[in-house]
Amino acid sequence: MIIAAHRDTLTSPLRCEWTPLSYFQTLVQECIDAGGRLGVLSVRREPDGTPQAYRLMALLLQPDAGTAQLLETTLPWNAASYPSLTPVVPQAHWFERAIHDFFGISPQGHPHPKSLLLHEAWPDGYLPQREPEPPSLDREAPRRSYEFLQVEGEGVYEVPVGPIHAGIIEPGHFRFSCLGEVIHNLEIRLGCVHRGVEQTLTRVPWQKARFVAEAASSDTAVGNALAHALAIEQILGIQAPPRAQWLRGIALEIERAASHIGDLAGISGDIGFSGPAGIFAHLRGAALGLQERLTGSRLGTAYVTPGGVVRPLSSTDIQEVKGCVEWLAAEIGSAVPLLMDNSGAIERMESTGRVRHAVARSFGLVGPAGRASGLDYDVRQSFPLAPYTSTEWMVASGTTGDVLARAQVRVHEIAVSLQLLKSFLDNMPEGPHQATTLPSNLPALCVGVGIVEAWRGELIHLAFTGEDGRISRYCIKDPSFNNWTGLSVAVRGEVLADFPLCNKSFGLSYSGNDL
Repeated sequence: MIIAAHRDTLTSPLRCEWTPLSYFQTLVQECIDAGGRLGVLSVRREPDGTPQAYRLMALLLQPDAGTAQLLETTLPWNAASYPSLTPVVPQAHWFERAIHDFFGISPQGHPHPKSLLLHEAWPDGYLPQREPEPPSLDREAPRRSYEFLQVEGEGVYEVPVGPIHAGIIEPGHFRFSCLGEVIHNLEIRLGCVHRGVEQTLTRVPWQKARFVAEAASSDTAVGNALAHALAIEQILGIQAPPRAQWLRGIALEIERAASHIGDLAGISGDIGFSGPAGIFAHLRGAALGLQERLTGSRLGTAYVTPGGVVRPLSSTDIQEVKGCVEWLAAEIGSAVPLLMDNSGAIERMESTGRVRHAVARSFGLVGPAGRASGLDYDVRQSFPLAPYTSTEWMVASGTTGDVLARAQVRVHEIAVSLQLLKSFLDNMPEGPHQATTLPSNLPALCVGVGIVEAWRGELIHLAFTGEDGRISRYCIKDPSFNNWTGLSVAVRGEVLADFPLCNKSFGLSYSGNDL
């Protein structure tokens, strides 16, 4: 991946361009108009640590060219606002709401400037990226306020759902405005599981930061750990040994297959089709067992680390894993037609929860949700790393953008993941599974980025070091951050009974958004 140069940080393996604030919006818009993506939009302190001095930064991606650029501009001294990008770059809309929550810097001209990451229980005025410690949650302290969009008219009513749900899913609030059974608007209110992940990553020793990073969204432990490792390795100017890169790819594809199989179980259950739901749930358990055989954990935790992976894989283990993959592929081949060839199931999925291509493009949807709406973007091909460069495979695609298309993309990706697993296992190079020695300190004034195609889509970790070599700013962009807007669009015009099906077809992470 090529990164544009930043003249004042020559020690950095990742460098960026500075531009005046007056040109910042124009340059971001030009990138998007040229087919690019807004990977991250956030704020960080000036590298010299000057109080109340901040930089607005945008990680701009060009998937067709496989290039990226980190663009920065200095905000005016003690700035309380800046010109919003959202009116011309819709992909920026949630990023700018997060900036306001964390830094208190308002995007002037934003059409929907509401709190995103902080629940009303947090004291009014608390800014996580400015406060050294969380405040005491005194019951007498003034609370943050939030006003839902009011939809009015004869016969219109509201249905509040959550934040506590029936089951073990994470907390989040959905406010439906309905006429009869038809949903006219869905407002999604998150922030219930804000834990200060990004702030914590600047406070722990960098050697231990991987445990915090992979917990950003625990069902994507391998994806988050890999993105973190790539960012740190880029700062250090090193690469993991080839065998470690193959083992990381294997763990990532097992995580993808297991998660997609689980979502097919959820889709089947929300249709009321209990047979396939039970079969897919069983097969997801088998895939998680395969992950445990490889990594020592069913969710792949504490496996990927900067410099490699923590466990070797012997030739005997490789043969056992290959046998498990072949068995799983055969079982999936028998189970998929139960759902995808059933006329009743297809009738429920077809034309339900549609997100059109133009909308998906404007809001920057990623992963299966984006590809089902015709967006041909997969990090594994646009920003390829080993072992994905060693074999040929085809990106899943769809055009209709409905629940059926999202299910079809998942089915395709399961098959591709199993194909890749066979290829990786057959062609794994010999050698160590971890770099021999890592320095005790990170270099000063450096930046590193890790971009991974996690099972939900594009996952980005962006890390900066300060003058003391410690991590001074850490940004995580979970795929769900892009896709929650897609869900709110998908349910408009659908009946209430189809919301669970639409929701499961996206399969989003609450904690990945809240951080």
